[in-house]
Amino acid sequence: MTARVIAGLRHRNPANLAMKTIQRSFLALLLGLSVLWGWAEAPALATAAGLFPWRSLMVQYTGVLGLGVMSVAMLLAVRPASLENGLHGLDKMYRLHKWLGIAGLVLAVTHWLWAKAPKWLVQAGWLERPQRGPRTEQTVEIFRFFQSQRGLAEQVGEWAFYAAVLLIAIALVKRFPYRHFFTTHRWLAVVYLVLVLHAVVLLNFPAWSTPLGAVMALLMLAGSVAACVSLLRRIGTQRKAVGVIENIERLEGVSVNAVTVQLQNRWAGHEAGQFAFVTFDAREGAHPFTIS
Repeated sequence: MTARVIAGLRHRNPANLAMKTIQRSFLALLLGLSVLWGWAEAPALATAAGLFPWRSLMVQYTGVLGLGVMSVAMLLAVRPASLENGLHGLDKMYRLHKWLGIAGLVLAVTHWLWAKAPKWLVQAGWLERPQRGPRTEQTVEIFRFFQSQRGLAEQVGEWAFYAAVLLIAIALVKRFPYRHFFTTHRWLAVVYLVLVLHAVVLLNFPAWSTPLGAVMALLMLAGSVAACVSLLRRIGTQRKAVGVIENIERLEGVSVNAVTVQLQNRWAGHEAGQFAFVTFDAREGAHPFTIS
């Protein structure tokens, strides 16, 4: 079987329905996590008064939203075929992945500012920190262990935040060479796993017994599995074909290259509008091409 790869062409799905689907998916995730968090923190929300109680709540809220969108973004990064139809194709799946990445960046910065800014104001003498009573002694062994690891979780979470900001910013800069993007973007999986550790230790312990805890556990588990798949370079390995380049032709009329590839093993089949990820150079990694 011979395949022809046309570099430069883009397939466009019907825009309105597809865009509405990913917009609704994006908003549903944020709204759903917000409702679950509000339910879990209802008693604290009803009694919160003053900057520092609200600081604690907002650190939790931005952390829940931030890790939630990062978890879904990590899941989409491994290109699960089961989600492709529902999101109207891989191009829309990638667009949602990008939106989630940007949202994760904004939420991570907001989370960091809520954690740091009140401390800066106290150090500058503009605020007085209220006296903190002793922490509630945990009776559950795992929560007692988490409580003893809070300092470490805060420290590694802060360094993971700096790394995430840098790596996401690199991913959003279009002028950054693809071969470097391909390498650096994979490191986000390591950063994500560190942030999962940070979140597991620092999520309010009572929240684990609420629907929010169950949803966050599911999201973090799915995201962690996806991160491991990415780090082990197992994305798409079950749907891989090998071929030899037979001919490269420049199509001047449309300013693209046509590459004829002779496939050496069985092609799994495709539908128009799907993508083939083609690797011509291992240093560059796989580039997506629309199948028409």
